Amino acid sequence: MKNNGKTTDAILQVGDLNLRYGEKHALRDIRLPISRNQVTSFIGPSGCGKSTLLRCFNRMNDLVENARMDGSILFDEEEINSPNMDVISLRRRIGMVFQQSNPFPKSIYENIVYGPRIAGVSDKTTLDETVERCLKSAAIWDEVKDRLNDSALGLSGGQAQRICIARAIAVNPEIILMDEPCSALDPISTLKIEELIDELKQQYTIVIVTHNMQQAARVSDVTAFFYLGELIESGATKTIFTNPEKKQTEDYITGRFG
Repeated sequence: MKNNGKTTDAILQVGDLNLRYGEKHALRDIRLPISRNQVTSFIGPSGCGKSTLLRCFNRMNDLVENARMDGSILFDEEEINSPNMDVISLRRRIGMVFQQSNPFPKSIYENIVYGPRIAGVSDKTTLDETVERCLKSAAIWDEVKDRLNDSALGLSGGQAQRICIARAIAVNPEIILMDEPCSALDPISTLKIEELIDELKQQYTIVIVTHNMQQAARVSDVTAFFYLGELIESGATKTIFTNPEKKQTEDYITGRFG
């Protein structure tokens, strides 16, 4: 998969995307398909545009003053940035897990049912089933099933991050965005999240920003390398890490810069 070609199984299609924060040109002419039910990793040095592009996918940059964007992002052939796009619905379909786990100051149970309640679900049986399904999907049910009424703020970092993933999938998204989800976690918790990502891609499309190239190599099907706001190269992860086309990509992966 080349970074300038359309892909028939793309759930997201980025075309000639530019984004500026005031005078800063943060993203330059990005063209990138994101394939359905695959894990796509964004790698590159700090400040290269990885997280900025991730936030474009659910319009989080709408909240940033002086952000101006042109170009196209199609989600199932529909323009994300159309004035007619329902942003609340978009963020339900494209969930996000942040770098720092951010459980709400509520019980574990109420964290998971928060989204469904907002969407109008009130039937207790349905909510109970949602909690069990999502916690099992996030590989944390066995650890918390007897303490669902305890505060989620009392969980360890790795557990809290899995609760946040369970909360994200409770509204049945199609895409899960992950912005460095393991950067604050210990190696054992990181391994659990990576195993979870591999399981979740059976049902969801996952886009992950990571500074950890070993992690990108382990979890992703496709890797995109960014530098100074430009997409330098994207393709199958194995190819990017063993036989990249661009010298910049090779230099970054081999640790010559970044």
